[in-house]
Parts: sequence; C-alpha cells; structure tokens
Amino acid sequence: MRGSAPRWLALSGAALLAVVVLLAATLPADDYLYVPNGAHPVATNVAVEGKKDPGGPGGIYYVDVTVRKVRWLERLLPFLRPDGASLVPADVVTAPGESFRDRIAEARVEMNRSEQVAAAVALRAGGLDVTTRPLGVLVEAVAVDVPAAKVLESGDVIVRAAGRQTLTVSELRRATGTLRPGDELVLRLRRDGKTLDRTVATVRAPDEAGKAIIGIRVAQDAKIRLPVKVDIDLGNVGGPSAGLPFALQIYKELGNDVDGGNRVAATGEIELDGNVGSVGGIKQKTYGVRSSGADVFLVPAGENAATARRYAGGLRIVPVESFEQALHALETLPQK
Repeated sequence: MRGSAPRWLALSGAALLAVVVLLAATLPADDYLYVPNGAHPVATNVAVEGKKDPGGPGGIYYVDVTVRKVRWLERLLPFLRPDGASLVPADVVTAPGESFRDRIAEARVEMNRSEQVAAAVALRAGGLDVTTRPLGVLVEAVAVDVPAAKVLESGDVIVRAAGRQTLTVSELRRATGTLRPGDELVLRLRRDGKTLDRTVATVRAPDEAGKAIIGIRVAQDAKIRLPVKVDIDLGNVGGPSAGLPFALQIYKELGNDVDGGNRVAATGEIELDGNVGSVGGIKQKTYGVRSSGADVFLVPAGENAATARRYAGGLRIVPVESFEQALHALETLPQK
C-alpha cells in the first residue's frame, strides 16, 4: 500500500499535466496570429459587363491573411506557430470596445468600398466615362492611446487638414507628410451634419522613425457612378488590400493584356486618384505568394516593399505607388 501512493501521485500529476497541455493547445489567448494563405486567381471572382478578357496563361492573383486568436501553447512556444505567422497584439486588430465580430463586419464594408474604387480607377484607365465625387476622408477607427482619441470619432469625415483641402486619402497623407511627431494639426471635419474644426497632436509611427501619424484608420468617402456593371465577390474575405488586384483584373477584362502570360500577384489599397496605399500582413502575404509559384508580386512602395523583400526568397518584388505605375511595370515584364 505504501508503494502505491507515490505511483498514484505520479499518475495524477501526469494526468493533470496532460489536461494543462490540452487546454493550452486548444484555448485561445487574448492576442492574435496573422497566418499566411496562398495566392488566389481574381478572374473567378470578378465579372465586368461586356467582358473582353484576352485569356491565355498567367493571370492576376490576390492574397489574403487568416487572422485568428493565438492559442496559449502557440503563444508560449513560438515554434508551434504556422510557418510565417506573426503574433499581433489584440489592440492592433480591434479598436477599444470593438469585438472581433465587429471588426470582421467593418472589414467587409471596407472591401465593398475597395471594390467600387477599384472599378472606378480601372474603368477610367480603360477610357470609359466614370463619374466620381470625393466627399472626404472617412475616419473608421481611432487608436485608444493617441491624443486624437479625445478629439475624433468613428464616422467623422475629414475635409481639410493644415489649411489644405483633403477630400481624398492621398490629399490627407500629403497634408500630414511634412509633420514631425508631436506637431499639432488643425482638421476640419463633418460630424452628424455639422462642420467642426478640431486640433490633434500627432504621434510617432510605430513602423517608421520620424514619421508622424494621427493614429486613425481611414477610408475614402465618395459618390461613384460606373458606366458598366462590375461584380466582385470574394466571399468572406474582407479589408481594402485587394484593391490593386481588383483594378488590374477589371482592366484586363476590358480587353487589355495586363499580365503578359505571367502569374502576377498583387496587394495594395487602391485610392480614387489611382494611388496605391500600404496594407497590413505583408510578411504573411509574401509567404503566401512564394508558396503559390507566382512570377512577380506587386506591393505598395515604401515600408511594405522593404518588408516583402526581406521574406521574398527568390520571388520578384515590384514596388508601385499608383495603378498607372503598376501597369507600366507589368508592360516591362518578359512575355510568357
């Protein structure tokens, strides 16, 4: 009987350890993982009225990222995370008081806006008569730990910054481009039908030393009328980062040989003036494109391109600042 007690304690301890490991392997922690996905052809998800897609080999591809709660064991043991995954703090994914479900719903709204803007940019580049009227820069969310949190609200529409008109996202970026962290910025905005002037202090960008940011997530507010019907459906994929591949595919379906037989992956938020804005999860997107055998990966110039090159391996990275520049870059690729 005396010998059985240590054995019983050992078995109990092993069982308890097994339960702890099982819970750690299955229960989610508060933070998130960005996990790579492969690149997907856009052609099956885009339909343009009067389509004239030249077909042939190659194609335009978009790439997305799975965002999910990290499991406790993955948090404690990084080698258990999927290849190319990154641990991301919860406040980067969701705004204060916002649930993950809310963020998914917002991402789908962002996707819908991105589809409209991409269609307008591509159709206009194709010579069609597109009517657009930019209304300002919509504030989608405000970081909790920046001075702007006391001044701005989700749903505000910024129309002037530093005395300059800012009806597009690009105009807002140019208006704030010369500021240093800590500088104050006077904004004019619309809120609930009223025009307000507000002063905000800028902060240092977390990913670029010396760069000043307001600490807000923004989108284009505009009225757009297209001359032909364009349908885009990526199912449950959300966010604005597929704007560039959308625009490239729509332009291709107007009868233009965009890819030259190459498998062209692309990412980037497309803006109403054709500029290409930066996106999140660029490390994971680069991993995804690498695994998909693409010939080239078009990415926003700047920090996105620098990150993509770090993880590119033998993948060719082409940084672009605008839709026009993307088309020109593809024209110079060797034909297949």
